[in-house]
Amino acid sequence: MQTTITGKAFVYGANVDTDQIYPGRFLDLTDPEDVARHAMEGADPLFASQCAPGDVVVAATNFGCGSSREHAVVTLKAAGVGAILAESFGRIFFRNAINLGLPAIVCPGVQEAVARGDVVSVDIAAGTVANKTTGATLTAQPLSDYVMNILRNGGIKPMIRKSLGL
Repeated sequence: MQTTITGKAFVYGANVDTDQIYPGRFLDLTDPEDVARHAMEGADPLFASQCAPGDVVVAATNFGCGSSREHAVVTLKAAGVGAILAESFGRIFFRNAINLGLPAIVCPGVQEAVARGDVVSVDIAAGTVANKTTGATLTAQPLSDYVMNILRNGGIKPMIRKSLGL
């Protein structure tokens, strides 16, 4: 796993729910390419066509609130999102992101310090966020060693398989 992720920022406000991240009408899709085409469709119909591998989603508070379905995280990963930075997350979304190997990082002030299209560099291990476009730097809440281990292994299931020698 890369501990530094650099990409273009897609910025959203508060209370972006899981149905905006991945609308429920697409739940029957299973192919990652099909799923990726609908990422963020409820909040930003252009996201899927503009997102490139390693890009970063930035949001205000309560990102990922709503249902507990993992599809919201799956679609962001399929679209190539490298990390999500937010003022706060819906708790279940946060755990789903970590468990599926997508860095979800609480970063106070990030929504005001980053504009759509800015290039952002996230050092997950150090807990720093640098806006390469403006020069602003922020300190994120550190992730625990356990969470970092999950991310390094690509998710909780791969981590457990590795620990069991499977």
